Amino acid sequence: MPKHVQDIQKAVDWLLQSQKTVVFTGAGMSTESNIPDFRSKSGWWKQIDPRTVATTEALTENYQLFHAFYTARIQALKEVLPHEGYHVLARWEKRGLIDLIGTQNVDGLHRKAGSDAVEELHGSIHTITCHRCGKKAATSDFTHGQACDTCGGKLRPNVVLFGEMLPQEAWQRTLKAIKTAQLVFVIGTSLDVYPANQLPMMTDGRVVVINKEAHAGYTFDLTIEGKAGELLVHMDAIAQK
Repeated sequence: MPKHVQDIQKAVDWLLQSQKTVVFTGAGMSTESNIPDFRSKSGWWKQIDPRTVATTEALTENYQLFHAFYTARIQALKEVLPHEGYHVLARWEKRGLIDLIGTQNVDGLHRKAGSDAVEELHGSIHTITCHRCGKKAATSDFTHGQACDTCGGKLRPNVVLFGEMLPQEAWQRTLKAIKTAQLVFVIGTSLDVYPANQLPMMTDGRVVVINKEAHAGYTFDLTIEGKAGELLVHMDAIAQK
């Protein structure tokens, strides 16, 4: 039996009562599908801090490293399956219990699990464009190291690099949904990355946090510490009673 049984029951009660619920997810949701945390202390790819690779500077000045890093991530994701917590959220969407998922993750696991109402605030690693002219390209063109067939520019995944703006349509749709939500679930995020970390503060509704650790300096209506997947499965079992 998980800890925080009363808090879990309260969160489920709020979910079933809410007329509009938004879910906001981060890296902690993905790690349970064996995707290493992008900002883990140990690093995960050749012990290089991803924040030095996931930049426009690396793309333009050290493309060989940039290309190797994202090719490794794309190849690794081919073997990754969404854990049961993702399927819970997909079922909740089908039941009309949640209206939208705004995610900081670029791995596409929400859609892979069957969620449709997903806004990818930091883009998607599964689509490729030319950094110079914006033309779309195949993932295989990028992983094979090819240049843009129109202008010869460097190909890149459609992820938001450090120093770039968030996709405005995804941001506006998520912000609008959160502002009008009665309930917001914040799942598996450290709330360290600006500006997406501001979104949970934009609601007048209740905010429930599900995370492996509490957030220092933040006050929410309910915080449940634990693994996202396990807690969501337990909540789903209660919601179906």
